[in-house]
Amino acid sequence: MKTVWMLGCLLLAGCTSTPNTPRPDDPDFAPVSPDGDQVSVRPTGAIFQPDQVNSIYSDIKAHKVGDIITIQLTESTSASKKADTQSGKNNKFGLDPVTLGGVPITAGAYDMSASLGQNSTFKGQAKADQSNSLQGNISVSVSKVLPNGNLMVRGEKWIMLNNGNEYIRITGVIRPEDVGSDNSVSSQRVANARIYYGGTGDLANTQEQGWLTSFFNGPWWPL
Repeated sequence: MKTVWMLGCLLLAGCTSTPNTPRPDDPDFAPVSPDGDQVSVRPTGAIFQPDQVNSIYSDIKAHKVGDIITIQLTESTSASKKADTQSGKNNKFGLDPVTLGGVPITAGAYDMSASLGQNSTFKGQAKADQSNSLQGNISVSVSKVLPNGNLMVRGEKWIMLNNGNEYIRITGVIRPEDVGSDNSVSSQRVANARIYYGGTGDLANTQEQGWLTSFFNGPWWPL
């Protein structure tokens, strides 16, 4: 029964730890089509045409659903943590020989004295260092214009390599004021940013633990 129970736990751990491999053309990161059809402009001879998409008075910066904007990835994080804990405790208890009328009371060859001592110490150390850096550019599309004018953007980029694919995905909210004249914005100015960078294929699989190894290294393993 113990063997059956252990095998059942291992199978459940394998089912719960099966990786969900990302795939291209995810609907959550797909480009968004502009609202409505493009209006045909009838020339009137005037320089300014209010319905003209690209004119000398139009702004090249993204401002409506379906527009493309470039996000410059300039992410760099560094974290360091160190803990050092040390404690100690000493206890000592003693009982002098019991006397009655000035004469020590004995039990055979032993007197009635007693002593008890305890000494305990604890020392723990921990240190963790982590740093990450992500540089590059990715073009995304505007998926929604909020009532205050801010733009919700989303997009992904896939690069096919010899041993698999690498991808970058990003979603977030940007202010039109933060968009530069070249229609680009820094990733540090993207609010509620969700940036995903990873890979698929043999090279990425070799860097991941199998489900059985993950079970033995996880919190459910009692040892």
